[in-house]
Amino acid sequence: MIKKIAVIFLAAVAAFLILFAGSLLIAKVIIGGMDTKLADKEGVGLLEVRGMILDSKDTIRQLRYFLKQENIKAVVLRVDSPGGVVAPSQEIYEEVKKFAAKKKIIVSMGSLAASGGYYISAPATLIYANPGTITASIGVILKLSNIETLMDKIGIKSYTLKTGKFKDSGSPLRELSTEDRAMLQAVIDNTHEQFVRAVAAGRKLPLEDVRRIADGRILSGEQAKGLKLVDRLGTLQDAIDEAGRLAGITGDPEVIHAPKKKIDYLDVLADGMEGKFSGTLRNAAGGMRLMYEAE
Repeated sequence: MIKKIAVIFLAAVAAFLILFAGSLLIAKVIIGGMDTKLADKEGVGLLEVRGMILDSKDTIRQLRYFLKQENIKAVVLRVDSPGGVVAPSQEIYEEVKKFAAKKKIIVSMGSLAASGGYYISAPATLIYANPGTITASIGVILKLSNIETLMDKIGIKSYTLKTGKFKDSGSPLRELSTEDRAMLQAVIDNTHEQFVRAVAAGRKLPLEDVRRIADGRILSGEQAKGLKLVDRLGTLQDAIDEAGRLAGITGDPEVIHAPKKKIDYLDVLADGMEGKFSGTLRNAAGGMRLMYEAE
């Protein structure tokens, strides 16, 4: 009887371990920790930047992964973004620039690759756009709100203690002074000049040619090509094929994605709580952020 119970127990434990191992394997595939492509097959890496550019870490991680893989001969950077925050856009720009010095990187613009979306594209080896892609929008924007009148209407008073006259510039709780406007405009103008220089350097264009169109205007892909902001008109597949040709790959190149970052759910939970808390604080403080963003 005891032996029978022991056999049943061991069988149950074995079944549990098999199910547990299978569940982990399935989860690993779903989460993306396993690359289903053959690791040693030559091909073209595909990296996508979609939506607002708020952070650069994952894009940089993928670019560095592709750079280290000997079987990845070139990369296509698919951009479908209205732009975003200045600093992350600049960080991605620098990483694309470094990548282009070692391997070919071809940008394929989707429906929208404007402002920061164009910024990160500028240093690539080649830029493809669809004729109707919305791009360019070379400019900087700083959005501020003022709720002083609303506060007065509902009877709420606010008080600010500060160490200098500019410390609360842009606060939603008071009007901008003439000095505030001048100081903030100087920051915007400087950041705009950084954008102009980055485009001129990335596209190998004269500064004055870029300045003439760096007034925030949007352009179609066809217009952008005429102004040398884009190299060719074509689809994502055209960009992939060209990347393969430039890399010396014969036939249709294998498209390879970087492995997704493994998820630590405790970190996700902690980051989520921190993000909500810091977001609340930023909103309360006015949320001042310089943006390379198409309106």
